[in-house]
Amino acid sequence: MKYKEALKGILQKIGVRTQRSLETSVKSERDILAARYESFKALLHCNNSILGVMADMEEKLSGEYLFDRQYIVHSLITITEHTRELIDKLNDITHNRYMALYDRFNHISMDIEGILNTKRDIPTEGYTLSMAEITKEKVNSVGGKNANLGEIKNLLNVPIPAGFAITAHAYKRFMEHNGMLEKIHERLATLSVSNMEELNRVSAQCQGDILAGEIPDDMAEAILASTAGLCNNDSFDLSIRSSAIEEDSDFSFAGQYATFLNVKPQHVLQRYKEVLASLFSSRAIFYYKTKGFTENELAMAVGILEMVDSKVSGVIFSDDPNEPGSNRIIINAIWGLGMCLVDGMVTPETYIVPKDDITRVIQTMPTEQVTMVVCTSGGSLKEVPLPDEAEETPCLKNSQIAELARYAKLLENHFGTAQDIEWVIDSNDRLLILQSRPLVVTAKEEQKARPIRIEGHKVLLDKGIIACKGVGHGRAYILRSEDDLIHVPEGAVLIARNTSPKFVTVMNKVRAIVTDVGGTTGHMASLAREFQIPTILDTEVATMTIKHDSEITVDAINGNIYEGYVTELITYLEQKHDPFKSTHLFKTLSRVLKHIVMLNLVNPDAEDFTAEHCKTFHDITRFAHEKAMLSMFSMTELPSLQDSFGAVRVVAGIPIDLYAIDLGGGISATTRAIAPEDITSEPFNAFFKGMLSMRWPQARPFDMKGFMGMVAHSASMSEAEYDEIAKRSFAFVSAHYMNFSIRLGYHLSTVEAFAGDHLNDNYIKFHFKGGGSTTDRRLRRVRLISEILRHLHFDSVRVREDVIDAAVLKYKKSSIEKRLTMLGKLTVYTKQLDMVMYNDTITDSYIEDFVQDHIEP
Repeated sequence: MKYKEALKGILQKIGVRTQRSLETSVKSERDILAARYESFKALLHCNNSILGVMADMEEKLSGEYLFDRQYIVHSLITITEHTRELIDKLNDITHNRYMALYDRFNHISMDIEGILNTKRDIPTEGYTLSMAEITKEKVNSVGGKNANLGEIKNLLNVPIPAGFAITAHAYKRFMEHNGMLEKIHERLATLSVSNMEELNRVSAQCQGDILAGEIPDDMAEAILASTAGLCNNDSFDLSIRSSAIEEDSDFSFAGQYATFLNVKPQHVLQRYKEVLASLFSSRAIFYYKTKGFTENELAMAVGILEMVDSKVSGVIFSDDPNEPGSNRIIINAIWGLGMCLVDGMVTPETYIVPKDDITRVIQTMPTEQVTMVVCTSGGSLKEVPLPDEAEETPCLKNSQIAELARYAKLLENHFGTAQDIEWVIDSNDRLLILQSRPLVVTAKEEQKARPIRIEGHKVLLDKGIIACKGVGHGRAYILRSEDDLIHVPEGAVLIARNTSPKFVTVMNKVRAIVTDVGGTTGHMASLAREFQIPTILDTEVATMTIKHDSEITVDAINGNIYEGYVTELITYLEQKHDPFKSTHLFKTLSRVLKHIVMLNLVNPDAEDFTAEHCKTFHDITRFAHEKAMLSMFSMTELPSLQDSFGAVRVVAGIPIDLYAIDLGGGISATTRAIAPEDITSEPFNAFFKGMLSMRWPQARPFDMKGFMGMVAHSASMSEAEYDEIAKRSFAFVSAHYMNFSIRLGYHLSTVEAFAGDHLNDNYIKFHFKGGGSTTDRRLRRVRLISEILRHLHFDSVRVREDVIDAAVLKYKKSSIEKRLTMLGKLTVYTKQLDMVMYNDTITDSYIEDFVQDHIEP
């Protein structure tokens, strides 16, 4: 289920809740109390679940764990549902005192939904635009590839093929006309890209729908009219190239979408639909989902360009992708069409040119190309033997190398970043730029010196071209067919005959890639750098030298492949830059968590600790937990406890008139009077254990001043205060909960505790008030108690005159129970103690005695 749909259902429940809150029903006080405690337990469960999911999501931000978009959506649905239920339960406990939380919940949820369901703004304009009308400002209309081409033609006067773009608006119109958007989005919303069979099945369904779709009449007329304007006669064939909205931006989408070469004008409409369908190829779906995009953020524009009769084709890197900033331009070239180069089918001729002197070639690496791909008159492509004169001649003249280097510098300067540029030279020696996009380079921090050879380890291969630096270790998987990609295991090193953009479907799980054939300028090499997969290409014999399932270590820094596990190299993995942190997916999680985990409400005593000031789900959770505990803590203030709630007397052999009220699973007996062993509440038993272990004080020695002070205090008491002294002590108990209100003479202690298996649920709250002596002696007892509480590591101990409020939170169950036992001892220890503390020295001695005798180090 998508987050938007889940949120809609949750908000509907809030509407029902709001309506019900206006209704009243007559319930017994015992039913109210039982329901209140059940709501409190449910609130604690929600709180614990929310904090657990939050912690897991924050852990993903460490970059050490891979996740997909479905993880984010499912985690958010869990948090959202539990937060809504938590608000429900808080209002159950407090008689709808915090209904304002629903408004804050709605605002936060809608902010998150807006982040998850960002929609691409597709301008509404014509179905086609000529290259003369296009600059990079048109990227949302014509996609990155077309926008960059129009930019370099119109602003830099760089030659490109004649052509036009079919806009993203046309894509949207086609999809809406055929009713495909919702259907395709529904299929893809819950798709897990880790399930290759399901991925292929859904991809085939989506592509089949598009290919069967109908192009609206007005749209078809516009495309055909622009095609006719471009082609002077039927011999003018076309190149039809994808230009998706996010393509050739910070995310290359290299080789993920379709390109058709040497297309006859009459086939434009069919080929156009095939390019649209490639938006949903299995490898394209895998790519954009692992990068964190949604279907709403993607749209396909298409470039319709003059088909150039290529004599030589190639790729320029305006910087060295493995050593950025090295002042080198790398030019790759092959005879014929460039498709074999970018697909990694052949090893190109390579020229390296210094940026500060583009007329000088500092290194040349020849190719052993024996065939080339050319266009046929029938509108197809054909592989033919390389002509004899080409075998003995370099692909490029020095003047052409210098011209290509000049364009590389010009484009890098204009776009402000290193460029990956495709180019072609036609039969008339006309040089044209086909594409310019940002070059993915190796992060500088990864360029650490490593030993060229590690002694004591067998080297299986020591040749090849490094496409992406790094170190990878795992078991070799020899790929015999691209159909076997579905079987590549997690943590493998992929060994293949040649490169392919389809390898992107396993780049989230392989540790390295090694091929027999291929060049650094191919699509797969670009993807390997984007995913930061250590990659060595053009080894010639990797598939024959390396044994399937053998353990190997790939050193794609020095170009060596070792047998077995090389410890000295594996340590490099710990220092490796994680490219995942720069992905759209990772950034989406980071943006979402700002509305989830940030905590603004820290201090419960602050003026802004209100429902209206909750800005995140964590704020709501913190606020609700605090207010729920406060409300439960005040349960002993309910009237008519004994008569209305079925209280039973606890006969314990100590001077305290105690009654217990079972909230569920706290008392095993059913009689009107019970013994302490009939109480099964774990926190109560821990506290009572402390009370029973102490010798209850008899009349303490006191001085006349203390006695007269007590008499004076008694004489000044009101009738209501006398009634308070006479009240009984009550304990609300359940299996893991206790709220114990203890009245001993002139003072009141209340101890509330929850001790369960979930650390986040566990707490103790302590309240102390009163005393029968003079003010100074009452304050000394307050000081004694507060000092001892600090020795027990209570998180907060607040003192106001003769009132103490303290709490300890989120300790293990055993630690909570130990503190409860010591609080039981402290309760007995301080009985009548104010009578004897006539100076600070005596107070200090009593503190020291209790700490030494009863508090474990």
